[in-house]
Amino acid sequence: MRFADHWMGCRVEATRDLTPHIREITLRPDHALPSYPLGSHINIGLLIDGQPQIRSYSLVGERRDDMLRIAVRLAPDSRGGSKAMWALQAGARLEMSSPSSLYEIDWTRGTYCLIAGGIGITPITGIAATLRGKAADLELHYATRSRDEAAYLDELQTLLGDRLTVHASDEGMRLDFTATFAALPPGAIAILCGPMRMLEAARRAWHDAGRTPADLRYETFGSSGLLPTAEFRVRLKDSDAEIVVPQGRSMLLALNDAGFEVMSDCERGECGVCAIDVLAVDGEIDHRDVFFSDHQKSGNARICPCVSRVVGTVTVDTLYRPDAI
Repeated sequence: MRFADHWMGCRVEATRDLTPHIREITLRPDHALPSYPLGSHINIGLLIDGQPQIRSYSLVGERRDDMLRIAVRLAPDSRGGSKAMWALQAGARLEMSSPSSLYEIDWTRGTYCLIAGGIGITPITGIAATLRGKAADLELHYATRSRDEAAYLDELQTLLGDRLTVHASDEGMRLDFTATFAALPPGAIAILCGPMRMLEAARRAWHDAGRTPADLRYETFGSSGLLPTAEFRVRLKDSDAEIVVPQGRSMLLALNDAGFEVMSDCERGECGVCAIDVLAVDGEIDHRDVFFSDHQKSGNARICPCVSRVVGTVTVDTLYRPDAI
């Protein structure tokens, strides 16, 4: 169930490699798009291993109603979406959703701290360009493995100059959230997009700095977690069924395929619609959602199967009862 998405056709206009592992894909929608927020993402319908699936990608750059850019990192531990996207050629037809955003940025603040980790730079590019056009006080911290793997680095350096700080791991430059947030004036807002480890570190530092939680706006990747992505098993309450969730498939899709239907919406770990009860864990849960609080995650009472995974075996109750239909 996707309550708010409006789907339309689009055409792959062009592709280009930004780095050895990041490819930009330009899409032309069949119809002009209505206005949408900066930092938005779109959902793409793909066939992965012969199965229809949906993947989300953030939009790059400033708003356009006739052309969209996304950038896809070829991830060896992904669920197959990046490989399918990298296989696309100019002229290919796709189904895409209308752009939407969960950032809800307050554009009236005096100071903005933008933070990107790896491919998380994609939604930050348009936000940075707009803030620069408004002559806002801003800084961008770009964490990357190396400058060679940093997409859009040249254009960001041209746009921001010394307002851009690159934290390249191979240069020994780590992003210090404590120092970064301490240097911000009162009332500053931070906008972050990056992997789960980065988000967790940023949230802790933001809290420790005594800043307003709502002033840290963020997105993360549904595929990013704290534990390796591997096959695991799911047992169902009041059932002899044991479902194997392959490395390249989500727990949500595996449950639905097996007939244990779970209601869902965003499939990004953000809305909590798909959350189900956890009855037992033989192993460890890798909570990859941004819906539950740290306290809720530590209790392991519920899980968002659209993105979260397990190392080992988990027993759940989906509340699906075939005799109630």
